[in-house]
Amino acid sequence: MSVWIGVDLGTQSVRALVVGPGGEVAGAAARPLTSHREGPRHEQDPEQWWRELAAATREALAGVAPERVRGVAVAATSGTILLTGPGGRPLTPALMYDDRRASAERANEAGAAVWERLGYRRMQPTWALPKLLWLLRDAPAGARAAHQSDFVNRRLVGHEVATDLSNALKTGVDLIAERWPDEVLELLPPGVLPEVVRPGALLGTVCAEAAAETGIPAGTPVLAGATDGCAAQLGAGATSVGSWNSVLGTTLVLKGVTEELIHDPLGVVYSHRAPDGSWLPGGASSTGAGVLSRDLPGRDLDALGAQAARREPGSAVTYPLVSRGERFPFDAPGAEAFTLGEPAGDVERYAAILLGAAFVERLCFDYLDLLGAPVDGEIILTGGATRSGYWTRLRADVLGRPVTLRENAEPALGMAVLAGGDPARMIRTRAVVEPSGDGRRELYLRFVAELERRGWLDPHVAAHARERTTR
Repeated sequence: MSVWIGVDLGTQSVRALVVGPGGEVAGAAARPLTSHREGPRHEQDPEQWWRELAAATREALAGVAPERVRGVAVAATSGTILLTGPGGRPLTPALMYDDRRASAERANEAGAAVWERLGYRRMQPTWALPKLLWLLRDAPAGARAAHQSDFVNRRLVGHEVATDLSNALKTGVDLIAERWPDEVLELLPPGVLPEVVRPGALLGTVCAEAAAETGIPAGTPVLAGATDGCAAQLGAGATSVGSWNSVLGTTLVLKGVTEELIHDPLGVVYSHRAPDGSWLPGGASSTGAGVLSRDLPGRDLDALGAQAARREPGSAVTYPLVSRGERFPFDAPGAEAFTLGEPAGDVERYAAILLGAAFVERLCFDYLDLLGAPVDGEIILTGGATRSGYWTRLRADVLGRPVTLRENAEPALGMAVLAGGDPARMIRTRAVVEPSGDGRRELYLRFVAELERRGWLDPHVAAHARERTTR
């Protein structure tokens, strides 16, 4: 029986998953990672990535016969980058996805036309290209850029590797032409950037030295991976046009599939390129379940959910911003949390937060529909919020659509699929939840009107959201 290895290099840990053809887990292991944070600085040691990845894959493969392994792919955090020297040796620490020490001014001046063509208005200082320019100020000749996954893939195969289009997005790759644009190349010394390939392309095979360290058999194909967000989308099975993966945890992230590139005049939606050449548009909101631990510390959330379900429908709704500023479905740096109505007690406060997150999710789909993205396919819910049956049903009610829950939708599973597994068999559905009650139309319209009144939501978007409630 064949197995495929998916590796997820996250912020706090590296996870290895060995998956069989029917989605069964043949082995799994995780190892912690350490960050160094101070003000705008957030770094990790690339050598630790490799050590802990090797330990995790050795453990995950401990009971697996070597001849069963058919491929491996690695997911990594988006926008994390470092410089390497001869033999792939790290010359700098890795600047993580949220390191804020760089300035995006030069990148935006050079690539403004490219960024507009690709559907985002500007690069942010935390993106990889600004950080790469910052690192190159004092770099020796011959330094090369490496994303997080590039670094470990090079160790796996024993030679220089191409990077994937997914990780290269925040380094300025032209996803339409699938190459580095001249505007980016002119900013950098020759030879700094690796070649680019689509996720799923063959990079090489595991070399003997890497096999001895990781336990992955020598000769195993190494496939180009993707960012952690794209990997999670693959793991959720949101791969057909019109399907969407809505990930609700600390914050809310939506990712879907379209045939054509979606152009967003507000710049809150941007797209990755899928392995088959289609597009993966999405956006990340600053709302989500993170508000629960802040506003209801120490409370039994399961008990609150059970009580809230018995008291429906609620008359209050909270805009559950985790921190100041919103990113999607609108760009409002000054946005702040608010509550419409007056919740009486913790149960109603809890219900108002959950309802607000569901309303933001609904508004995201309203905005995507306005942009012309197909939103009529399967909606797959993942993330920590799916542990709440009450919240899941509430989201189905507000969306007015069935929602699908998977047995397993983690990024490592997505990488096992990308490494060669059959998604139709590997990705298994746990439940489909049908809408069963009031979608809170009048309260949703009040919520939309309040966002518009505060100047955060564009009037055209608000009008479209209102119009969609009548369909």
